[in-house]
Parts: sequence; structure tokens; C-alpha cells
Amino acid sequence: MDGTTADFTPTGKHLIAGDWMAGDARFMSEPAHGEVHPFAVGTPDLVDRACRAAEDAFWAYSQTTAEQRAAFLEAIADEIEARGDQITVIGSSETGLPAARLDGERGRTIGQLRLFASHIRKGDYLDRRYDPALPDRKPLPRPDMVMIQRPIGPIAVFGASNFPLAFSTAGGDTAAALAAGCPVVVKGHSAHPGTGEIVAAAIDAAIRSCDLHPGVFSFIQGGKRDVGQALVQHPLIKAVGFTGSLAGGRALFDLCAQRPEPIPFFGELGSVNPMFVLPAACAARGAAIGAGWAGSLTMGAGQFCTNPGIAVVAEGTAGDAFVAATIAALKDVGAQVMLTDGIAAAYRDGGSRFDGRNAVRPLLRNADQGRQASPNLFETDAASYLQDQALGEEVFGPLGLVVRVADAAEMEVLAKGFEGQLTATIHMDDGDTDTARRLVPVLERKAGRVLVNGFPTGVEVSDTMVHGGPYPASTNFGATSVGTLSIRRFLRPVCYQNVPKALLPQ
Repeated sequence: MDGTTADFTPTGKHLIAGDWMAGDARFMSEPAHGEVHPFAVGTPDLVDRACRAAEDAFWAYSQTTAEQRAAFLEAIADEIEARGDQITVIGSSETGLPAARLDGERGRTIGQLRLFASHIRKGDYLDRRYDPALPDRKPLPRPDMVMIQRPIGPIAVFGASNFPLAFSTAGGDTAAALAAGCPVVVKGHSAHPGTGEIVAAAIDAAIRSCDLHPGVFSFIQGGKRDVGQALVQHPLIKAVGFTGSLAGGRALFDLCAQRPEPIPFFGELGSVNPMFVLPAACAARGAAIGAGWAGSLTMGAGQFCTNPGIAVVAEGTAGDAFVAATIAALKDVGAQVMLTDGIAAAYRDGGSRFDGRNAVRPLLRNADQGRQASPNLFETDAASYLQDQALGEEVFGPLGLVVRVADAAEMEVLAKGFEGQLTATIHMDDGDTDTARRLVPVLERKAGRVLVNGFPTGVEVSDTMVHGGPYPASTNFGATSVGTLSIRRFLRPVCYQNVPKALLPQ
């Protein structure tokens, strides 16, 4: 695993506090192309070992300086970069994602680690407050008080199926927790176990080079559901980071809430990310917006949590032109390989929900088999959509739904009917300002990110980014899983009253 060649053969082992460990049971990888490899199945016993090691590491790691943690994050970035060709080869083989996409995602992952390092060096991740003592205040004196955020303990992170790098082993949740001063136990995703292993090796190398406690990071392969259950229920785990399906995330969220000591579950569960095409914009450039929507809808076979699955557009000739341009652009998109056979099957099942509904009209319908996915497009009206909640459920893949409205007033009613979303988009021109002014207060209440004249696929890692939203987009509307604010999830405020400066945290 020295990164000198593009050849990488996974060992199939878990990494538990610096030790590579095999197991008795095995599961086989299911690559889109290339060799099949065996991987050890995770167990509750391994979870317990990893969590105990993380708790042991916490006492030292939580007391490290921001500079020490920043250097660690940068060392992880360097180790990932050194394995770049290997990561692209194994990642593309396992997921079917093109090499260019894996290269870009690796760059984002490395950039995220380095951004967090810079951010904590400046201290911007802390909401530090100070009330100096007022010994002469009447009728009562005030003590000297300092408030500062402190790391909360070991964090469980679940690798995501659709982002083998940016939302998995060394992705946003792991980077945020390590930046905050919290050890991490990762449950790898069985869709890309080899990719998870090589990135875990990079983190292990960084731990050794920075001379940190090995329990700061452990990586357990998946394979069985009891691993995830044991992880979120382990009494030493203090919070969970998760990116995945609503059903899976809700089940883990409920387990966290049912613990003797309930813990926060930061779940990013996806959404349909509605897009509102306002009348003036539709009349002036509806065809261009439709073509752009088709590109966003099918990017990465539609396997983005910010995929804009619903377009709201007015009835009439301008709306018809928008729809026609969307159909034409989608017809030019061929079948794409999805991440797993299971995800492809779920995509087909999701499309079948629209078949046979009298209120839904197919505009473009494709039948696929195996791991392939082609675009599908349907149309309905606002009244039918509001009466049928199933139409608002996310279909993970390149499927779009056009909802036609009578006018701007009905568009506003429809916006109020949406559940919580990661994003909401408005396409507008100057003549749409009044309509947009009525929509924005609704959409800011529904989504974590509101866009104008753009497409939500592509999430910038920055200080201002919010990747979250009201339920069911996420389980904690006050947090984000992308950007520097995500570090705050793994900190809690502590007030130090009359504590000598020598005893305060750095």
C-alpha cells in the first residue's frame, strides 16, 4: 500500500486501532468491473474493541492542540494523495464511476481535510465567549466565566454508497470529528469495501507519522446489519454521522433515541430538491433551463442526494417548450451503470410507483435490467401531487417529475406542501421578482440551501455551505454535513467559572 503503482489488492481486513484483523466470515465484493475480492464481515465484538480503543484514545486526543490536529488532517490528505492512482482504480472498479469522477471526488476529499485544518488553526470553529469578573457589582458580584466548545467523545461514521471518498472513510463526517478532537469508528459500506480499506490505510499511516494514539481511528467492514446496530448502541459512542436512505437512517436514528443515554444522530437522508421555473424565465429561456435540468438530473446516473427530481412549471406554451426540451435532452443520455445491483433494482421499483397512476403521465419511459439505469420522466398537476404523498418520495436515480401549476399562486401553495429538503431552486428573470419574493420565505423554511438560476448537484465545501435541512432531508435541521460548520456537531459548550487560565483548554 505504498502508492507507488496503480495496483492494489485488498487484504479484506478490518483496521482496529492500528491492527489489521481478519475474521472467520467473508462476504464477496460486487464490482461493476474487475476482480471480485473477499472481505471479512464485521462483528459486534470488533465494534466493542474499536469503541473501547476510541474511548482510551479520547483522553489524549481531546487535549491535542488545534495545530496538532491540523497537522494530522493534512497528513491524512497527503497519504490519500500518495495513493491517488490506486484509489481511482479500485474505486472505479467497485462503483462503476468513471475515473474522472473518482479523481474529482478524491480532490474534494483532500481539499476538505486541508480546509478543516486551516479553519481550526484560526480558531473559527469555536464560539468562544468571555464574561470578566465584576467583583464590585451590586447587589451581587459576577464571577469570571469562559465558555468554549469541547469534543464530545468517540463518533460513529457510516460510509455512504454514492460517495466512496467524500462521504465515506475519510469524508466529511470523519474529517469534522477528527478536527473537533473526537476519535472515529467507521463502518465501511459494502458497495466499495476495497476503496474503504485503502483510505483506512492512509489514515493509519497518518496516525503513525503524527505519533497519535492508534485508537483515534478504526475501520470495520460491513456485511451484516448487526454491525451498524451495535455501533450506534455502544455506550461509548457519543454521536453518529450518517448519509444514506430515509428508511435506513430512520431505523438507526430510532436506535440512538432508545439508548439508555440517547445520543445525537446526524443523518443526511436525501430529498427531491424541487426546482421552480418562474413564468418570465420560462418564456425567455425555458428550453435552455430544460436542457440544463436534464444534465443535472442524469449526472452520475442521478445518484446524488441533491439530484433535482421535481420541476414545477406553469401550464401553457412556455411550459410545454420547457418539457419538450427536457425530453429531447434526456433522450440523448444513454444507460449508465449504477453503484450496486440493489440500487439499480430500487431505482426500477421507484419508477414503477408512477406507473398505473391515473394522475401521472409518462413523458419518457425506459426499461433497464441489471445494473443499468436510463432516464425516466413523468408529469402530473399540482392538485394530484398534493393529494398523493408517494409522488414526493425520493427515487434514487435519473428520474424526474414535472408538476404543472395554473399560476404563481398555485406554485406558492405547492411549495408550502413540500416536506423538508436539502435544496430548493428558483429559475427567474427580472419579471419574476414579485413571485420569487413570495416563494423565498417558504423555501427557506423548507430547505437548507436555496439557489437561484443554478442546479443543486455539486456541493461546495466552504464556510457558508449548508448540506442539511428539515426532516426528512436530515434528522437535525440545525446542522450541516458539509462545510466548516459541520465541525460544531461534535462539540458541546462548557462554561468555566473562576477557573485559572493555566487549567483552561488551549
